[in-house]
Amino acid sequence: MKESFGRNLDSLDDLFRFVERFAETQKLGEGVLFVVRLAAEELFTNLVRHNTGGSDAIDVSLDREDGQLVIRLVDFDVDPVVVDPDHPPDTALPLADRTPGGLGIHLVKSMVDSLTYEYDHRTFRVTAIKKLEDVHV
Repeated sequence: MKESFGRNLDSLDDLFRFVERFAETQKLGEGVLFVVRLAAEELFTNLVRHNTGGSDAIDVSLDREDGQLVIRLVDFDVDPVVVDPDHPPDTALPLADRTPGGLGIHLVKSMVDSLTYEYDHRTFRVTAIKKLEDVHV
């Protein structure tokens, strides 16, 4: 399933309905729905808040492929994006000493099996993969 969503946080309700429709058609359980919903929300929100430039919409696709759930978001006509997924936030530090940001992605990475980013020709793609054998479907 694929759909485009307006580049603003007001689109989150439509995104949630899209995720729920996919979960219903695929007969996914609550555990999978929770992961997909959280990952889609966090990744979409980050694209809206942090990518500069950009077209009016962000494409989101959800697929079930070879025992895996694949969540893809594609952001078009954006300026170069710097992502540093290998440096998670230090959650052991007191709140006053932490640098803001990164906790949402850290949470998504802890719930999925793979999170990858690609940037090419002003197009930014982020893909999250969750093995369905790990959760009740």
